[in-house]
Amino acid sequence: MVSPEYENPTETELYDFSTALDGLKDGKKITRQWWNWKNMYLYLVPAANYPAETEVAKKEFWELVPYNAYIAMKNAQWSICMWSASNSDLLESDWIIL
Repeated sequence: MVSPEYENPTETELYDFSTALDGLKDGKKITRQWWNWKNMYLYLVPAANYPAETEVAKKEFWELVPYNAYIAMKNAQWSICMWSASNSDLLESDWIIL
């Protein structure tokens, strides 16, 4: 099932990555034009402290683990993962701000 915001990617304004990154910083989701059929997007996870879940984290930080901000992806498998840009991601101008 494709959500309505992904139905017409060819009719959407496209941006370079630096403009799309500004959208992330403003709390918006972004995607690449060719990701849309998979219903994939990126969003910014702000820096925060989270409860220690693993034994390693519990030994190092006891209760709360400090995390830096990072970019997360909702992927085609409907799960969330951390995302790192490739060179082609950074240089393309087919970014959509949702």
